[in-house]
Amino acid sequence: MTRRTVRIAMNGVTGRMGYRQHLVRSILAIRDQGGLDLGDGQVLWPEPVLVGRREHALRALADRHGLTEWSTDLDAVLADGSIDVYFDAQVTSARVDALGKAIAAGKHVYTEKPTATDTAGALELARMAQAAGIKHGVVQDKIFLPGLLKLKRLIDGGFFGEILSVRGEFGYWVFEGDWQQAQRPSWNYRAEDGGGIVVDMFPHWEYVLHELFGRVTSVNAHVTTHIPQRWDEHGKPYAATADDAAYGIFELSGGAVAQINSSWAVRVHRDELVEFQVDGTHGSAVAGLRDCRVQHRSATPKPVWNPDIPATEAFRDQWQEVPDNTEFDNGFKAQWELFLRHVALDEPYHWDLLAGARGVQLAELGLKSSAEGRRYDVPELSL
Repeated sequence: MTRRTVRIAMNGVTGRMGYRQHLVRSILAIRDQGGLDLGDGQVLWPEPVLVGRREHALRALADRHGLTEWSTDLDAVLADGSIDVYFDAQVTSARVDALGKAIAAGKHVYTEKPTATDTAGALELARMAQAAGIKHGVVQDKIFLPGLLKLKRLIDGGFFGEILSVRGEFGYWVFEGDWQQAQRPSWNYRAEDGGGIVVDMFPHWEYVLHELFGRVTSVNAHVTTHIPQRWDEHGKPYAATADDAAYGIFELSGGAVAQINSSWAVRVHRDELVEFQVDGTHGSAVAGLRDCRVQHRSATPKPVWNPDIPATEAFRDQWQEVPDNTEFDNGFKAQWELFLRHVALDEPYHWDLLAGARGVQLAELGLKSSAEGRRYDVPELSL
């Protein structure tokens, strides 16, 4: 095997998601398996160059994982002709400028979402990338996770018949930070810093719905801030100016209706932190990130509504587990490998900056829908 090196500037890997999922469980995991086999006698070897603002944090990460290259000077890294790919996992407010610089420097770009703070900015990045002739991708990790891959298998196999509706429940209680430390950074709850559950989660729902069930054609949302005051990492109180819950209804091009609740102020009474129930004329399924259960019409019981007596059926026991039938890799790593093959071999790849712009558009229209109390059509985007 011939080793082919791809040098990746990774900006934002001192944050939780950038570190755990992208550096450790994706790039370093690919190295641990001996590289990415390109199938032509070559192995692609990712060489990360850590980028960020905090020198001590970068040095500590590099030392921990035996890495030798890191920098606090993004411009110098992008000027380095040996860098092939720029990856961005920074806070949203810093992303547009950095991606624009990377595209102007001729680097392939791969980025967390949302790609921008508004649709116009997201589309401009997509147009810049197209004009520059670079490869570009946006993280859309949920569709690479086992539960949704099983759901996709059911759809492709015709299990549902006509799909009628999708109901999604996402969220958990994020502690306010006063008597228990919050599980999420405080910037997530400040609108001025790019926080908010709509800009965080609606881009996820856009690609999940788009990939599995059809393009979102309209949105009707109610957005709110349930917890108005929180405490930051230093124990200081602050006003939570960003939304922490959103309740959305989405019409889809295939005729189905999706209802998705997203909240950081909800206590979990589900098997997983996110679950989607899909109902069709021939069967139904409930999918989380890992598991998926089904009920076919031939095995659907006949409940009878009677509020005067206790329920006599264990409804959850009436569903069948969908088997794995394969080995599932980490979803972030799986998408990284597809993007790197796209860069190295020009293999097809459609989770690009235009797809990222669709997510930004849905978030923007969701916020507008809530503010104005009306349903909004979602125009199809193009370059």
